[in-house]
Amino acid sequence: MSDRPAEARPSPAGTHEAGVQYAIVPVPVLSLETVARRTGLHPDLIRRFVALGLVDAGRDASERLVFAPTAPAALARVQRLRTGLCLNYASLGLVLDLLDRISLLEAALRHAGVRSDLPPWT
Repeated sequence: MSDRPAEARPSPAGTHEAGVQYAIVPVPVLSLETVARRTGLHPDLIRRFVALGLVDAGRDASERLVFAPTAPAALARVQRLRTGLCLNYASLGLVLDLLDRISLLEAALRHAGVRSDLPPWT
């Protein structure tokens, strides 16, 4: 038995906290087939990108790959960098990491009120 009052205990529809109810909303995911169809890439190439860490994916209860709704945009970015800069897959990981770091640093500068004249590298 809990010593919390009844109104503070979680309910099946969500949680109650000081009279406020929060809904538990499932995060939408995309299947490998859906991502392949939206991007025009072969599923085996997408699996390779996942194995190389170029795009994030999870697994569902059946151990199939599932992707965030942002995965098609991330895959398009990988393809643009690969074709535009003629990079191999190993180099792509490094470039993507550097671009992400640049974006974080630029966001920190904007938050701090520092003006940056650097072009967006995304």
